[in-house]
Amino acid sequence: MEFTPTKRVLSTAAVVAAALAASAGLATAGTASAAGAAVPWSTTYGTADASGTRWTEPSGTSTALVVKGELRNTGTACYSVWVQWTNDFISYPYQKSTTQCGAGVTPVDIRLSPYKLTTNGHLKVCKGTADTSACGSEISLTTWPITIAATSR
Repeated sequence: MEFTPTKRVLSTAAVVAAALAASAGLATAGTASAAGAAVPWSTTYGTADASGTRWTEPSGTSTALVVKGELRNTGTACYSVWVQWTNDFISYPYQKSTTQCGAGVTPVDIRLSPYKLTTNGHLKVCKGTADTSACGSEISLTTWPITIAATSR
């Protein structure tokens, strides 16, 4: 088959469209929501640690990001879970999600809907309840493992 300039453009467009469709499929499949699998998350700071699982699920006509887990504290101070969202390249300030003062456990229950491919989220544990001046490392809530199955030819 001989490729003319028109056929090359159409062929390139088809490859690009297929790649975009495949990457959208991988992003959706990578969330593992269709299979019901959840992705673990965890972070720590001081005497507190937070961990759990995250996944996406259908929410009306869109998709929701669900983050569940626990904030555990073994000390006497207060610790809080803070979340930051970036939508369409616009970053919003961190928002406090959960607080545990003193030793104990508090559920972490975060839901973002609609969740889009252009949404990024971060979570961190900070000492206190007022701000994010003393915190552990932030973790991504929107980086998904991608598993590519081997195919035989």
